[in-house]
Parts: sequence; structure tokens; C-alpha cells
Amino acid sequence: MNQIFRTEIHAIRNVCVYCGSADAVDPTYVAAAAALGELLARAGMRLVYGGGSNGLMGAVARSVIENGGAVTGIIPEFLKNRELMLKSAQDLVVVPDMHTRKRLMFERADAFIALPGGIGTLEELVEQLTWVQLERHTKPVLIADIGGFWKPLLSLFAHMREHGFIRPEFEVRYLVAERIDDIIPMLQAAAERRPIEKARLDPRF
Repeated sequence: MNQIFRTEIHAIRNVCVYCGSADAVDPTYVAAAAALGELLARAGMRLVYGGGSNGLMGAVARSVIENGGAVTGIIPEFLKNRELMLKSAQDLVVVPDMHTRKRLMFERADAFIALPGGIGTLEELVEQLTWVQLERHTKPVLIADIGGFWKPLLSLFAHMREHGFIRPEFEVRYLVAERIDDIIPMLQAAAERRPIEKARLDPRF
């Protein structure tokens, strides 16, 4: 499908946050997740996330709710008990599998943030970066490099560029914030600059 781009000011109303569900992590990361939740609520941005109550996932979602914000949780049936589904979320969607979860999270979000996390968080982040690289969407993707957590990944990206696997014409476009307070202003600035597709694209193809 041919893509025709034009520049338009976007309002970010729904933000998808990818993050870890493990509880035994550095409290700095949990505090960062809670701070992000408060900022999202204050900005009037709905949180879209994986639906669990453990770890950073639970911290960011509970913080949004406690500060008067709205939360959409999307969780597969088989993870309802493992990740302790957050029943206080205003909009809770139970889906049959991970593919459906990721598709709905993408469709409902205007931007994406990756907080610290494990393999699942990494996989979700890299999938969005791949879709941006292949011009399947132009939604902002931000890496929250709290305490330098994502620096090894950023170094790997630089290594890929150095060896020619990320070419200038297929650059991976992402934002990096080292402070939680910088995240929302960076997303808003990126949204004002980004082009949008006049033709609707399906990122899976």
C-alpha cells in the first residue's frame, strides 16, 4: 500500500506502557513507574498496559488510578492469575492469547513507553521499533532509561549501526528519556512533529 504522509498536530490521549511484572526489583524502578503513573493522570492521558498488578505494571496502573486517571488493562486469560489481574482498572479486557493482547495495545495507543523490564518488555519494545523502522506506523516510541537500565540495548543499537545492520535509510527512530519528568513533554513534542498516514496501515504486514 502506498503511503502518503502529511504533518499534523496530534493529541496523545492514550499511552501504552511496557514494563516488568517482577516484584523483586530495585525500588528505584518501582518509584519511577509510580511517578510516571501520576504524571499520566495529571496530563489526562489514559494508561494502556498489560493488565497485571505485580511489579512495575501494578505500580504504574495503581498510581494512575490513585491520581484520578483512567486505565485500560489488556491481559490474556492464561495470565489472569499469574500476573494477578488488576480488577480496579476502569477498562479491563481479557483476551485469548498474547497476539491479541499486543494488537489491541497497539490499536488503543497513541504512543509507547518502555520502562525497565524483562524479556517480554524487550520483545514488545523491539516489535514497535521494527514497525516504525518499516514505516508501518509513526507513533512515538520512548525508551525510559531509568538509572541507565537500557544502556546495554542502546549500545547494541550503536553496534548494529557500526556494522551496517541498521542503515541510514532504515534508521530506528526512538526517543530516550533518563528522567520521568521529561517523558510527557518529549512525547508531546514528538507528536506535534510526526507525520500521519492518510491511508490506514496494518503494522503486521
